[in-house]
Amino acid sequence: MTLSPDAGGVFDTLLGLTRHGFGGSAGHGRQFMSWIHHEDFIAAIRWLIDHDDIAGAVNVAALNPLPNEEFMRVLREASGVSFGLPASKWMLEIGAVFMRTETELILKSRRVVPARLLEHGFTFKYADWRSAASDLCHQWRVAHDTASAA
Repeated sequence: MTLSPDAGGVFDTLLGLTRHGFGGSAGHGRQFMSWIHHEDFIAAIRWLIDHDDIAGAVNVAALNPLPNEEFMRVLREASGVSFGLPASKWMLEIGAVFMRTETELILKSRRVVPARLLEHGFTFKYADWRSAASDLCHQWRVAHDTASAA
């Protein structure tokens, strides 16, 4: 998941759920979530364009995929929300219908690591989820404060 503070994106959706008290774990919460901060995603793409000696598939993901339960806990902390109701599989299935998505996107474990980027010397600005979540929450607040003032 590429996470940016843009309206309607994955981060905006997760933050919205969190701010409304639904930021607990999804399902059993042990499924891994791979993510990348949007600034690192753009930097990695630019870096790959400049390093045309790298051929084949390259995982563009942050260094540390996290279990869903931990990912959401850190997001709650970064957004200043003290609790989040967990969602069981049946709850997610109902929510997925309304959001026009699939529960597989939430419940399937994805533990992607950027081995080739690291082997070739790429450096991440946001290597851990705590710093990325903090920055994204800050960017989201600034964007929404600016929009409210307009």
